[in-house]
Amino acid sequence: MSDKYKRIAIVTGTTSGIGEALARKFVDAGFGVVGNGRNAEKLAALENEIGFAFCGVAGNAVDNTVLERLFASATERFGKAADIVVANAGRGLGGSVKDVDLSQFEDVLRINVSAALALLQKAAQKMVDVQQNIYPKSASDIVIIGSVVGRHISPFSAVYGASKFAVHGLAEGLRREIGPKGVRVSLVEPGIVLSGFQAAAGYSDEMVHSFNERFGPLLTGEDVANAIHYIVTQPPHVHISDIVVRPTRQDYP
Repeated sequence: MSDKYKRIAIVTGTTSGIGEALARKFVDAGFGVVGNGRNAEKLAALENEIGFAFCGVAGNAVDNTVLERLFASATERFGKAADIVVANAGRGLGGSVKDVDLSQFEDVLRINVSAALALLQKAAQKMVDVQQNIYPKSASDIVIIGSVVGRHISPFSAVYGASKFAVHGLAEGLRREIGPKGVRVSLVEPGIVLSGFQAAAGYSDEMVHSFNERFGPLLTGEDVANAIHYIVTQPPHVHISDIVVRPTRQDYP
């Protein structure tokens, strides 16, 4: 079974948006994918639609039991350990520092920072020992989804942006730590991506319409998935450590 798939990927947040598009992209490229999300019904539907190359693991990615199950499922399903891990799960939160709904802030930190850190740590612990013995014969990738607002401060999403600044710091720290051991750590910073993200973040229809008017056509999940696929398909000695993907007309942030 292991020879059938070019790479084995773990992707969190696969029930919508970038994560779902990436799971489909990876499967189309000949990868086996273990996808995680909290919507068990959607994961089951993806399994039925995509087939054996996609394995869904439902649960909260901050839970160590769920994280262990993700890595175990890769080996059980596809016959070899995951060599790509994508920390994609996250949520938005509209509002400035002055006006943001602080009752939602703990959930943003838990999903965007704590869960990402737990996954990065688990991936690094499992991948380094393998990769440092076989590099540069094969590639090993950890990809983190950040945001342009984790690079440039937007006053109207500064609280959400702060969570992404934290993730960017984790990504760079991990890159410096395990890049020399043959594991590539890549940060992907999308601009405005048209998905269910805006509704979950509390953005109004008028705001989304203004995004389209000012910056459209906006990115889709498939656009970001294409960038991630490019990163992980480079030769093992080539490391795309940081990439920003914006709609062409998005000048800021």
